[in-house]
Amino acid sequence: METRTSTVETPDGRSLCVESGGDPAGRPVLVHNGTPASRLMADHELKDAEERGIHLISYDRPGYGGSTAKPGRTVADCASDVRAIADAFGIDRLAIWGISGGGPHALACAALLPDLVSAVASLASVAPYGDPSLDYFTGMGQANVDDIKQFLDDPVAAREQSAKDREDVLSRTPEMVQEAMESLLSPADLAVLTPELASYLCESSRVGLAPGDEGWWDDGVAHMSPWGFDFDDIGLPVQLWHGEQDRFVPIQHGEWLADRIPGVEAHLTETDGHLTLLALHLPEVHEWLLQYA
Repeated sequence: METRTSTVETPDGRSLCVESGGDPAGRPVLVHNGTPASRLMADHELKDAEERGIHLISYDRPGYGGSTAKPGRTVADCASDVRAIADAFGIDRLAIWGISGGGPHALACAALLPDLVSAVASLASVAPYGDPSLDYFTGMGQANVDDIKQFLDDPVAAREQSAKDREDVLSRTPEMVQEAMESLLSPADLAVLTPELASYLCESSRVGLAPGDEGWWDDGVAHMSPWGFDFDDIGLPVQLWHGEQDRFVPIQHGEWLADRIPGVEAHLTETDGHLTLLALHLPEVHEWLLQYA
């Protein structure tokens, strides 16, 4: 579907590459995509947004795609970028959803931008690392376990591996996605991994990683470091989704977040995985956000 690409300058002199679609005159909803994804939005997202009167906006986080890198960024740093985008588009109120690696960034906006953000939906979000009450790894696919533990044990080797992994992702075809994600795909996610979804995942990663692996690396560092905000500061409506069949980010991450986000509306389902939230539940998410947008 048709989208529009623009560049937004931040107050500190960086550039953010922004994509917008759906209904240009509709109510604004901003998307934080996953890791290592780009600003691209899937056709079914855009179609649902257009039908519901939503102006859907996404952007490359720093270091991805067309956005200037910001080494050492925290999760909380996304709030100033979201405000810069809203200012550039003349938006004084918007709703937000974020998925997977974008989930923490959506929650940061809930905590830090109460004057701008009306409501937030978090889908399959990773939880902060380091709390002894969180079993971080049980149920996680081996590919993600290996990457995270290498980052914790040997950051230098992990940085070198990140560059190699980028090359693998750039060479991946839609037909290769299932094999490449074998340890991460539950039966629920395999069932929704259509050729169209596989093509979108490949293209989004290709665009995001085109300039290098800086954005991907900085996302990982930000996720594993202090996020820079307090969950107790969230005072606006939050909807949280997580599935028991998620092997990318196990459900205990969602349970941990649900226990700490004030007033959260939690959907912790037995039947969902990771990709199913993107493939099947966005109409429900959009409809919920429109109550507040």
